Amino acid sequence: MLTVLGRRSSINVQKVAWLLAELDVPHRHIELGGDFGGLDTPEFRMMNPHGKVPVLKDGDRVVWESHAILRYLAAMHGEGRFWSDDPAERAQVDQWMEWSETVLQKDFIGGVFWGFYRTPEEQRDWRFIHRSVEQCAQHFTLLDEMVGDDGNLLGDDLTLADITVGVHLYRYFNLDIKRPDIPGISAWYERLQQRDGFREHVMVPFDELSGKMAF
Repeated sequence: MLTVLGRRSSINVQKVAWLLAELDVPHRHIELGGDFGGLDTPEFRMMNPHGKVPVLKDGDRVVWESHAILRYLAAMHGEGRFWSDDPAERAQVDQWMEWSETVLQKDFIGGVFWGFYRTPEEQRDWRFIHRSVEQCAQHFTLLDEMVGDDGNLLGDDLTLADITVGVHLYRYFNLDIKRPDIPGISAWYERLQQRDGFREHVMVPFDELSGKMAF
């Protein structure tokens, strides 16, 4: 059986757990990191020398880095649903996966979530926070043009692009920050909340992370 290692409040772990739910693949989940600890043990470092989660174990095979895990799972279990055999179709998904990590996640998780929520109030750099909030507003305005009135990023079907981008929405809409009115993104968030995997694995309380710079 597949094993996922990593705390459920990690947004990168949530990407993997959400996809596994969509694929309906049996697996077990072992919480590691944060209050659970376990990332500095020799056993874990043999699986991932970087000491980060998530880690996926599939028999004797170990995969780390969330997007690598997503591609692996989609290729192994998706039957073309999430990872097409067509290189051109894969590229369309892949470019949004890369953007979600190098642009959106950098500004939202690295800027807003860490800068605002995870940093104690007396240590917050408000100029940096406000700039990050504005950049995220621009990113979601751009995405608004992609999702349309009733679809996902690349059409009607859910793809890995939707998982890597959409996983940010629960936190974005539940932080006490200024957000522009972006109807398409709000509607997309409402649609994602109808998915069992999103509700179970993404809509996870993150109170434990408040004011914690190291976790």
